[in-house]
Amino acid sequence: MTDDEVAAFIDQQPKFQLATINPDGTPHLVTMFSGLVEGKIAFWTYRASRKALNLARDPRVTCLIETGVEYFELRGLMLYGTAKVLTEPNDVRYVGSEVVRRMTGLKDDDAGIAELVDQTAAKRYAYIVEPVRVASWDHRKLT
Repeated sequence: MTDDEVAAFIDQQPKFQLATINPDGTPHLVTMFSGLVEGKIAFWTYRASRKALNLARDPRVTCLIETGVEYFELRGLMLYGTAKVLTEPNDVRYVGSEVVRRMTGLKDDDAGIAELVDQTAAKRYAYIVEPVRVASWDHRKLT
């Protein structure tokens, strides 16, 4: 995929697989909903979660986004990067709002977003993935 296609693909897909590194070196892989901050993947999680503990020790991540069922429909990307932690409450709420908005389809001005975010923001950290390298594929181009 071109850089523009990668950016559009990330924008279109609200879920991704997040891999962090466990203390024993094995991958910890979970599905996450994402927000976008300046075109970068952003997410939030509970401070005591396995992924938050892993990221505090080692901020390297791999993000996988993929779609398609049949072979010639497959598209995806692996984004290798570093997760930058945001602990300031307003930053956490901002990222949380972006995640909830994409997850639920609510509009930016919908009061429901603020209510959902405020319920859990005090127990969470937010992260922005700073990309280092992207590997992508689009099997639709093979035909």
